[in-house]
Amino acid sequence: MSPGIQALLAATPIIVAAILLVGFHWPARRAMPLVYLTAAGIALFFWEMSFNRILASTIQGIIVTTAVLWIIFGAIMLLNTLQNSGAISTIRAGFTNISPDRRVQALILAWLFGCFIEGASGFGTPAAIAAPLLVAIGFPALGAIMVGMMIQSTPVSFGAVGTPIIIGVTNGLDHIAIGQQLSAEGSSWALFLQLITSEVAIGHAIIGTLMPLLMVMMLTRFFGKNKSWKEGLAMTPFALFSGLAFTVPYALTGVFLGPEFPSIVGALVGLTIVVPAARKGFLVPKTVWDFPPQNKWPRAWVGTITPKKPTADERKISLSLAWTPYLLVALILVASRIFPALKSALLSLTFGWRNIFGETGISASIEPLYLPGGILFFVCVLTLFLHQMKFSQFTAAAGSAGKTLLGAGFVLIFTIPMVRILINSGVNGADLASMPVAMADFVAVTFGSIYPLLAPTVGGLGAFIAGSNTVSNMMLSQFQLEVANALSVSGAVMVSLQAIGAAAGNMVAIHNVVAASATVGLLGQEGKTLRLTIIPTMYYLIAAGVLGLVAVYVLGLSDPLMGL
Repeated sequence: MSPGIQALLAATPIIVAAILLVGFHWPARRAMPLVYLTAAGIALFFWEMSFNRILASTIQGIIVTTAVLWIIFGAIMLLNTLQNSGAISTIRAGFTNISPDRRVQALILAWLFGCFIEGASGFGTPAAIAAPLLVAIGFPALGAIMVGMMIQSTPVSFGAVGTPIIIGVTNGLDHIAIGQQLSAEGSSWALFLQLITSEVAIGHAIIGTLMPLLMVMMLTRFFGKNKSWKEGLAMTPFALFSGLAFTVPYALTGVFLGPEFPSIVGALVGLTIVVPAARKGFLVPKTVWDFPPQNKWPRAWVGTITPKKPTADERKISLSLAWTPYLLVALILVASRIFPALKSALLSLTFGWRNIFGETGISASIEPLYLPGGILFFVCVLTLFLHQMKFSQFTAAAGSAGKTLLGAGFVLIFTIPMVRILINSGVNGADLASMPVAMADFVAVTFGSIYPLLAPTVGGLGAFIAGSNTVSNMMLSQFQLEVANALSVSGAVMVSLQAIGAAAGNMVAIHNVVAASATVGLLGQEGKTLRLTIIPTMYYLIAAGVLGLVAVYVLGLSDPLMGL
């Protein structure tokens, strides 16, 4: 097969998904089974993957699906628990006290709090936590999902305490061979990885500073009474202030401290600065912006999970006590990632299958205590006592969360196995590269010297397929480095463009959209979400590509692998 035919066939499952979800407005529950069968058929008949390997990839995907559903369950149950305890009513009132302006609320809760959760946990957790909380304080479900998915950008490369860089890039590159080459040049692998980290942090900071402004502009354009971009632009001073409050400490942390804490430090510093400023009205427009009255919302805006209205006999929770569960989630997530003893204890309970059906390299496991779902559930149990709830309220929260999983589970049980088939297709009888690499190869050969403009898009495509910055980096970092060598440009810059693009790709990753949609009862409208999130995704990928061209051809950035 020619490279062009290989790339077309490899892209077919993605094309089919786009046509069905975005073009024909099919719900994911109808589209994704067909997309899965398309991927399996191409793998079997064109890549000549063995039936056992396809089946093993499917089982691997089902195990990963179980882990994703566990996170969704925990996020929904925490929201239900806080609704039943009366805490959500207090939180809603607390945000009104900071600012009644929905644009300000989105910047604090989605942008800053969401970035903190991403830095601590990653793996789609911010959207799963922030979206239902936004709905609980009065946001339309579709708007909450849109801004929740937009969090999946700037902080993602350093999510889960740096996992996409520490695990993704390190395992995506032949770091042993590269380390030997670097030693010969008087450098080291550690310095090279730190160079990549610095370039990722600086690139994200430049692009990400505008994300809060884009977030509020999209809110006012698509969810405002007047459908106005201008009402979003009115927030420019405060939105840029919120962006810089995160990205400046974020970039400095990445450059001077490494990949573990940029998103966490950036968010904490940002919250410390922005919340008091918002309370005092600093840079906030005088005109308060809100959504139209709920009785005028289109049906497409509303999910099946709606906030419980306060009752006359509802127990009053103090603001500090109401926020305590979310604070506990954040603290335990961070502690579980940075304290080896605690991490080891949580990882000690593992269920999995190594070398499924004898297929080497296809394994999967679930760590229920270490995954955010386990931590969320544990905090729910603590909340039962902290908020002095009735046990019946707790069980009702669990039961409602369990029912919500049914729709998400059906969709994800086809989506994630499809992803695993594409990723595992590198071992085949046709002696072809894996499907994602085949697509990337074609792009690189076709576009030649302007490839740095498209390098982030290749990374984004990897994340769109895999639903993970980390997995995209593992799949494509070596490929990006080889292209850099062929073009005689900086490998560190090219790998950093890969990481930045892969972060942006999370905004349109189908199974991330499905998982977040499940938390607000919006399953079946994934196409609408994708049509919205493609806007910030395109901004991010184009901006990163332009930065890449400037870095390699204008600034002439180099690295130790180039002997400089």
